[in-house]
Amino acid sequence: MAATAENPFTSITKEIQIGDNTYKYFDLSELGKEKLARLPYSVRVLLESAVRNCDGFHVKQDDVSRILDWEKNRSAQAEIPFRPARVILQDFTGVPTVVDFAAMRDAVKRLGGDPDKINPICPTDLVIDHSVQVDVSRR
Repeated sequence: MAATAENPFTSITKEIQIGDNTYKYFDLSELGKEKLARLPYSVRVLLESAVRNCDGFHVKQDDVSRILDWEKNRSAQAEIPFRPARVILQDFTGVPTVVDFAAMRDAVKRLGGDPDKINPICPTDLVIDHSVQVDVSRR
């Protein structure tokens, strides 16, 4: 895996004070207020994710430019990187995901690796809206 560079958009980082806490955020209007104003909300979410995660490897500056120029590029076939801050799984899709992680951890352990290295990239919550039976739990 290639080494990642510092985020090239740190220059548009701003701070906001809320109560006793100070938070940093990327001011997307610094990328171009007119272009940003014309972006649909869902595309703004993609833009914010790309700017926040831009590392020159997984997410490149060209990706950010492509998203920002959405009107011009919307009919083009292009892969857009998206790394959500959190994933919420409903039981229908979440349970198979948990089973997949358990199977991958078992396989890594059988091969002599560290099963604790098998984890989601971003925080994930599983919402179960009915009863669940647990046959075996982690020891």
